[in-house]
Amino acid sequence: MSLLDLDKDERLTSDHIAGSVNTNPVVIRRIIGMLAKAGLVQTSPGVAGASITRPLDEISLLDIYRAVQSQTQEELFAIHDKPNPACPTGRNIQSSLEEVFAEAQQAMEDKLASIRLSQVTQSIASKI
Repeated sequence: MSLLDLDKDERLTSDHIAGSVNTNPVVIRRIIGMLAKAGLVQTSPGVAGASITRPLDEISLLDIYRAVQSQTQEELFAIHDKPNPACPTGRNIQSSLEEVFAEAQQAMEDKLASIRLSQVTQSIASKI
């Protein structure tokens, strides 16, 4: 999203963005689709590029994280859901880790919520 802002005078193709972050253009198109579904970017059918829909200081990294987070995994840490109930460790591992992982997830989300896309973009711009 920072690239979309830094090069906002250009229509950036998924190939261009993919080259910048060293990934496949298909991955970029999928991510842009998720960001559009979340209302963070706007795209036009048949037209290359995307535009950011809100001022950068109104978009947190948590907004972006939630937009692209896998629909099948809502939490950062996945716990195996079928441990062996006959094993003392297997029987108790979930309850022992759930609280710790939930606290770590909350700490990460709190940190992401405190950082604005404008901060990241300004940091990148200062290094170019």
